[in-house]
Amino acid sequence: MMDDSQKHRILMVSDFFYPNFGGVENHIYYLSQCLLKLGHKVVVATHAYGNRSGVRYMTGGLKVYYIPWSPFVMQNTLPTFYGLLPIIRTILIRERITVVHGHQAFSTFCHEALMHARTMGYKVVFTDHSLYGFADVGSIHMNKVLQFTLADVSQAICVSHTSKENTVLRSGLPPEKVFVVPNAVDTAIFKPAVDRPSGSEIVIVVISRLVYRKGVDLLVEVIPEVCRLHPNVRFIIGGDGPKRVRLEEMREKHSLQDRVEMLGAVQHVQVRSVLISGHIFLNSSLTEAFCIAILEAASCGLLTVSTRVGGVPEVLPDEMIVLAEPDPGDMVHAIQKAISMLPKIDPQAMHNRMRELYNWHDVAKRTEIVYDRAFKCSNQNLLERLSRYLFCGAWAGKLFFLVMIVGFLLWQLLELWQPADDIEEVPDFTLPCSCDEEMLEKNSVK
Repeated sequence: MMDDSQKHRILMVSDFFYPNFGGVENHIYYLSQCLLKLGHKVVVATHAYGNRSGVRYMTGGLKVYYIPWSPFVMQNTLPTFYGLLPIIRTILIRERITVVHGHQAFSTFCHEALMHARTMGYKVVFTDHSLYGFADVGSIHMNKVLQFTLADVSQAICVSHTSKENTVLRSGLPPEKVFVVPNAVDTAIFKPAVDRPSGSEIVIVVISRLVYRKGVDLLVEVIPEVCRLHPNVRFIIGGDGPKRVRLEEMREKHSLQDRVEMLGAVQHVQVRSVLISGHIFLNSSLTEAFCIAILEAASCGLLTVSTRVGGVPEVLPDEMIVLAEPDPGDMVHAIQKAISMLPKIDPQAMHNRMRELYNWHDVAKRTEIVYDRAFKCSNQNLLERLSRYLFCGAWAGKLFFLVMIVGFLLWQLLELWQPADDIEEVPDFTLPCSCDEEMLEKNSVK
């Protein structure tokens, strides 16, 4: 265990956390648990989920603030600029936080928390989990917001080298301030079946949100062709979303009801049971910074077929994945190649390889280095910090400058109204925490 002077007191902030399930939610939870194991204090702040509001404790003494702030679209809270300032300030003081770590570029909760933390002089780290374009209106808007947030960030983390290039181009952040720390997978949960599915039937599994970005339109063209070429192939599709109706229409049109099984939304605790029923995992994403679903499938011993987009080519060794261009013809060819490779696949050997390549202990140690680097960043006065925002654009720079000035004045008013010395610091509550496999079971979040 490290001494107190080396320990960090970390506040994880994002709109995305349990009980919602997804890649970002899992990343925050597993990273927090392993940082606790390393001797750091970790607190999570997110918005309320239904009746889940207030302070909750999770496995290993992980403390979560479910702030009574309701989401308004896609689990994102309504942007208020300054609405979160009083409660974020209180949490930072009460928990004696030293580092604020925000996750996900389209989390408004994250952007506001990082903005207020820098106003109060805290070190901040940002992790970008997604890729964005540069041409459409939504991406242009998001890139400008990201440029504003990262203008004064201490350090940044991306989950792949492709994601790093994307983030640097979008935000204008110096490359030397951006670290690459990949995601990981809990190999204790995602392990191969004792008995591999036998028989002549080949099962291809798809588990994904059924939205445009995940390439559902590609699946609509690929599945009928694969079924025509290989009568012994069956598809299992798990997930839900606005594009589900297209898959159902395809199934009806080609009379594939007995060969394409639609499971609907799949809880994360049930993902393994779906994966081990198949031989091949199919990912048709049109953009992806780092696909955790591929890691989970490979850890369960499935051969992966995926589109060659974003950071996907960095995820798995060549012998564990077949890549294809996001084109129906090329994907069909890749699936045929994967089918021919199946006799040579050893699920247990694949699982053992994943256990060596990806684990959350390594992710936590690499993130710890980023925190150490953030602490070495020099403290700058208000004028030095404000000058950075003026370079964010002719008009946007002046707007960001004004936003930060107002935020600083509101912080000073809060200091007069409720001095930091009047806010009671909470005692540290820790449990004998372990980051082993048993501790990371999903039933800890029920």
